[in-house]
Amino acid sequence: MPTIAIDARMINHSGIGTYMKNLISVLLEDYHLILLGAPLEIKKHIKSGYIEIINFQSPIYSVSEQMMYPLIIPGCDLLLSTHYNIPLFPIRAKKRIVIIYDANHLAFYNHLSIVQKLYTKLMMNGAVKLSDTIITISEFSKSEILKYLSVDPLKIKVVHFGIDPEMINLELKKAPSRSLSIGNVDEKFLLFVGNVKPHKNLINLLRAFEILLQSGKDYKLVIVGKKAGFITGDKEVFEYIELNKLLKENIIFTGHIENRELYNYYRKASVFIFPSLYEGFGIPPLEAMICGCPVIASDLTAIPEICGDAVLYIKALDPADIAEKINILTVDKSLRNELVKKGNLQVSKFPLTKFSHNLKEVIKEVINKG
Repeated sequence: MPTIAIDARMINHSGIGTYMKNLISVLLEDYHLILLGAPLEIKKHIKSGYIEIINFQSPIYSVSEQMMYPLIIPGCDLLLSTHYNIPLFPIRAKKRIVIIYDANHLAFYNHLSIVQKLYTKLMMNGAVKLSDTIITISEFSKSEILKYLSVDPLKIKVVHFGIDPEMINLELKKAPSRSLSIGNVDEKFLLFVGNVKPHKNLINLLRAFEILLQSGKDYKLVIVGKKAGFITGDKEVFEYIELNKLLKENIIFTGHIENRELYNYYRKASVFIFPSLYEGFGIPPLEAMICGCPVIASDLTAIPEICGDAVLYIKALDPADIAEKINILTVDKSLRNELVKKGNLQVSKFPLTKFSHNLKEVIKEVINKG
């Protein structure tokens, strides 16, 4: 049984963590896995007793992780780097695969500090050069990697994320059908799920929400996601809310919540809104579809590739258009029902079995390559 070492330090993160947990679960049966990260965090998410864990808690993007990589990574058939912060120095792994979810840091390069720019260029160029294969999660992300980095297109393999409706529905059955963890929220609330970072475009959703409130609409906006702790956090969002009494009274931040509770929010929300300016894939719209929540989304980057015709698209930079589409979808029951039905069909295009098969095929090819 081949041995794969996986850098699992980001297992608690939202998008990357979700992808990683699914990745680990589908590789368990066919490979001996060695996970690098915080043992308690890994055991919280991965229940199997057949995984070896090496304690590795150097901060992401740090000098110490680069110093520790050659020491901590054991001899193995493959190192699977789950982000572009790959080892720059020689390691004992025979082969390397890196997962690059998108080219967000290059697409928004001008938003970075000088140090961040230097790091991003160094690491992303190193990732494509030093890895035997690059896995990415959409055709859009592949095109972006080719746009910004010098790499052979044949070296990039697209492995769409896989989602498991049965697992989500099982969690929903366990979740309280009526209660949510925060007060003052009835069935009339709009839902945003995502970290508060500029490319998530929360600021234009806030402007749209303000338009709705000023027109007399009686909704709360629930924001699920971390507020702080990001290098590129969106300070404009918090300043905008702080200076606006109407928004302050009608916006609720939940902070981090467990998946079961998240699915319950999807189930109870009137509309789920995904106004992002840049996505390599986009898991939340598919989760919302499984939970029977109609979706509004921007028509940018990978979102149409993943969402198809199962969402109501918006002009992401136009608050008036966002407000109009929210208003339409909250009152038009036939459109809501149509999108929910189309959502069920769209989700079926991304089964976990397909993700598992395609991932294993790429890994097998790399390990067996001479």
